[in-house]
Amino acid sequence: MAVTDLPRRLAVTGAAGYIATRLIEALTRGAKIDSVLAIDRRRPPTSDRGEVEYLRLDVGDPFPDLFVGRGIDTVVHLAYDLNPGHDRKAVWRVNVGGAVNLIDACASAGVGHILYLSSTSVYGAYPDNPEELSEESPARPLQGFQYSEGKAEAEALLGQYAADNPDCAVTVLRACPVLGPNADNFIAAAFSKPLLVGVKGHDPPMQFLHEDDLVDCMLACLRHRPRGAYNLAGSGTVLWSEMAALADRRMLKLPAAILYGLASLGWALRLQSDSPARGIDFIRYRWTVDSSKFERELGLAPRHSSRQAWEAYVKREA
Repeated sequence: MAVTDLPRRLAVTGAAGYIATRLIEALTRGAKIDSVLAIDRRRPPTSDRGEVEYLRLDVGDPFPDLFVGRGIDTVVHLAYDLNPGHDRKAVWRVNVGGAVNLIDACASAGVGHILYLSSTSVYGAYPDNPEELSEESPARPLQGFQYSEGKAEAEALLGQYAADNPDCAVTVLRACPVLGPNADNFIAAAFSKPLLVGVKGHDPPMQFLHEDDLVDCMLACLRHRPRGAYNLAGSGTVLWSEMAALADRRMLKLPAAILYGLASLGWALRLQSDSPARGIDFIRYRWTVDSSKFERELGLAPRHSSRQAWEAYVKREA
């Protein structure tokens, strides 16, 4: 971790997204860098900044020579279709195929650092999960839940690339759900509903990461280029029932058989697109992580607790 300066020229995929927008704003504030190649199908709100070059591109399409000759040594891969989709092939094309295409492009240009934003959902939500999952815990994405399946598959591809190419530092950040006053993702949308459902007899602790803390941690990774996977979560937890109370939402708890059955039927008939039935496991069982490795190795810990991250989002919704 000898590197302590931000890269001068870098690329960011998914540049129009919620987190990418915050990251590019931080990178270009005070001209800390020379240039950012902002890659997305949509023009990002930061494209009017002098250091930002917008490139319209779908990461699902191969782009093997994109970084060649551009002097880009660092790539932040944030392009990901977070929304659950009924067309699994279309979702896989972006979430996993996009990772394959990115790896090919980085290999062609000899990119020295890849930063990938993954998710703690790769561990899965299971009744036998320990109180805290570490980076050594096995990835057990929920079968049929595309978000965590895709993250785990992309992680495996990047891990193999890192093993085969030791000159490239590959950093994987496994973040718990990210929230804050600017939250704009399917997770935030799910929490914005007037009624939250729960599984009768279950009240799992939840972790959240404030958007500002994630950006700070990503900047630290860009400076130090750590290798491997790191969990990220705000300190403490918030019970599912407490979340409803803090957000002034009604909580409807149903027996597991009924809730899973309704979710499965609604998904099959396309009456709901929030999640297939298996996603209910995330509000039934705990999947909390230990994120001390990041603080220990990079000297930085999230400033906001899980409760504070949730409250920051709730205040935005008020």
